[in-house]
Amino acid sequence: MTVKALVFDMDGTLLDTLDDIADAMNRVLAEQGLPLQPTANYRQFIGSGARLLIERAVPESHRASATIDQYLAEFEAQYALNWQRKSRLYDGISTLLDTACERGLPLAILTNKPQVFADRCVAHFLARWPWRVVQGQVEGLAVKPSTDVSNLVTSALGLAPEQVLYLGDSDVDMYTARNAGYRAVGVTWGFRSEAELRAAGAQDIVHSPEQIVGLLG
Repeated sequence: MTVKALVFDMDGTLLDTLDDIADAMNRVLAEQGLPLQPTANYRQFIGSGARLLIERAVPESHRASATIDQYLAEFEAQYALNWQRKSRLYDGISTLLDTACERGLPLAILTNKPQVFADRCVAHFLARWPWRVVQGQVEGLAVKPSTDVSNLVTSALGLAPEQVLYLGDSDVDMYTARNAGYRAVGVTWGFRSEAELRAAGAQDIVHSPEQIVGLLG
C-alpha cells in the first residue's frame, strides 16, 4: 500500500539527545552520592520513558518507588536546564523532512519522552516542519509500545495504520509499530543495534535518512 504518512520516534531517530540526557542523570547520581554511568550505557537506558531510565541508571538498592519518584523529579529539573546544550538533528533528517513535505506526507512524532520536553524539542529543533501531532509521555497514559498512545496518533492522522511508516531506533519502537499496525522501519544511526531492531520485528532497516525516501514509493 502507498505510504501516506511518516511517524517518528524522537530520541535516537530524529535527534541525538544522548549526551544531554546522560549529563542530566549523572548530575542526579552525583548529588545522591551514587556511581555515575558511562554515557554509552544510556543507549540502553533510553526508550521506555523517563521513569524506567531512572530505574536502569540507579543501583538496585535505590529502586523503591518513592526513591524513584524523588530521582525522577530531580532528573526532570536537571534536564530542564540543559536539554538543548549538546542535542542536535541527525545528519540527513532535514532533507528527509523537506522531501516528505514536498510530497504532501503528514508528519507525526510518537515518543516516550515526557510531553513537555518533546514539545520543547520540536519548538527548538523541528519548528520549520508541520507536525500533525506530537505525542509524548503523559501522566495516566500507557507509554509505547502500548496502543493507548499509537491510537491517538492514528486518529490524528485519519489514515489506515498500514498506510503509515513508523521509524525508530529501538526494540520498543518496532513493537510499537507492529502493535499499531504501522510498517516498522528500524534506523541504525540511533542508540540501539541492527540486531535488536531485526529481532523486534523490523520490516525494513535503513542506515541513513536518504534511504527512507526509497520506501515512500
